[in-house]
Amino acid sequence: MKKIISILTATRAEYGLLKPIIKKLMITEEYDIRIAVTGMHLSPEYGLTYQEIEKDGFSIDKKIDILLCSGNPTAVSKSMGLALISFSEYFEELKPNLLLVLGDRYETLAVCIAAMNARIPIAHLHGGEITEGLIDEAIRHSITKMSYLHFTSTEEYKRRVIQLGENPGRVFNVGAVGIEAISQMKFMDLKEFEQSVDFEIKGKLALLTFHPVTLENDTAQKQFHHILQALDEFDDLQIIITKANADAGGAAINRMIDEYADKNRGKCRAFYSLGQERYLNAMNRCDFIIGNSSSGIIEAPSFKKPTINIGDRQKGRVQAKSVINCGPIKSEIVSAIKKAMSKDFLATLSDMENPYGNGNVSAKVISVINEYLKQEISLKKQFYDVSPEDCL
Repeated sequence: MKKIISILTATRAEYGLLKPIIKKLMITEEYDIRIAVTGMHLSPEYGLTYQEIEKDGFSIDKKIDILLCSGNPTAVSKSMGLALISFSEYFEELKPNLLLVLGDRYETLAVCIAAMNARIPIAHLHGGEITEGLIDEAIRHSITKMSYLHFTSTEEYKRRVIQLGENPGRVFNVGAVGIEAISQMKFMDLKEFEQSVDFEIKGKLALLTFHPVTLENDTAQKQFHHILQALDEFDDLQIIITKANADAGGAAINRMIDEYADKNRGKCRAFYSLGQERYLNAMNRCDFIIGNSSSGIIEAPSFKKPTINIGDRQKGRVQAKSVINCGPIKSEIVSAIKKAMSKDFLATLSDMENPYGNGNVSAKVISVINEYLKQEISLKKQFYDVSPEDCL
């Protein structure tokens, strides 16, 4: 019988990163691939992005709706509880041989707990990373401790996963999977892109994504207000905005985006989700990326484009020299925008290499999975102690 690999996706961004791996696994004859969809994918408020998965020709095995719309910490905890209950039932029915997950969201943690209790081995992408401003930091490391196979995006992150007690023989630095889609994409010309987003680009273009900093209390609206004020200082600057995730405070940001886009129709265009193809084309077409999305840190350097990284959400991640860090204050953001558009700064990026690799990640991931699924996996992991010298 074919071995079953369950793949979890809960957000638009996560699915875009997983897509190259899903494509290759789907044509691998020895596996039965089951995509489980949950979280923001199933919410009208966030664009029903499960439809993007279906448009790509993938069959969804299970849709599990867990998202409560209020967006406060209590709702997040209740959503996690629903995920734990629902996925425990799903795994009992499916009995997959492996669960493949990416990242650090609260839905993913709940699903991994259900898989751990069901004795299902977990393969985890993007472990070992640091985001000091987010609850995702603790979630990511917790998922690492529940996982059996680890696929990191840099050597530094690989060392950190090992520092967490994971055996080096099961930790693989494969690079960031999002770079693979960039290396394989055929990009639109200007007219095609304008038609795809229904937005005429007349001058400089910024790509904005801003999410709440989940370890701060009620800062999202104030910080986003400073960003919009800063952008308004540049009359010839147009903006494409992708809306915030379903984190506490995300709904408030999205209401502000709707109001701003409605008042600035020629200057701004907002989307629940661009989908991977349009998002990467927007990144290719824009003059700079601004906000606090991980895509500005991980994917943007492959385009040799400046990223203005605002606040602490991504604090601690490995960064290319294209990243300009600033506080969530209007004056600092204005200065960062001026730097990002300066000829001197842009000239420094021409020979830049992305620290997250150059693609070809999915083949490496699948090669490792192939080796491990050929054998009986024992979930009795020994804690791997690093040597005292490693800690100096």
